[in-house]
Amino acid sequence: MIRRVTAPTLFPPPTYSHASVVEAGTRLAFLAGSVPLDAEGKLVGEGDPVRQARQVIANLEEQLRAVGSDLGHVVATDVYVVSGESSVLTSVWDVVEVSGLSTGPHSSTLIGVACLGYTGQLVEITATAVVPEEGAGS
Repeated sequence: MIRRVTAPTLFPPPTYSHASVVEAGTRLAFLAGSVPLDAEGKLVGEGDPVRQARQVIANLEEQLRAVGSDLGHVVATDVYVVSGESSVLTSVWDVVEVSGLSTGPHSSTLIGVACLGYTGQLVEITATAVVPEEGAGS
């Protein structure tokens, strides 16, 4: 259902693939950005990008569950981090790696940005996932 591709003529990415190919007829879910808010709408992990990344992943899991998918079926993400420091981006990426998102590995872009939508927000992740047929594996 999902074929992960790394172009042999390009520098090999450390923990992601260059592309994910999904066969026609497969259901896809395009998820809005997952943000570090709890169920009451309060910011989790103020000032802490790692804590916010963990909340974002937890919220992303809920979004996926709601459409009948999971982290293992994510084919692409954009990871936004409010920082221009590579060490901060790396610390957020470390959370992504241990989350199960990089199991595929999926195709991803890690982006340092100036600001995000909520006051104090430091991390956001958008995702595209395959929605497997009931009882089907990846």
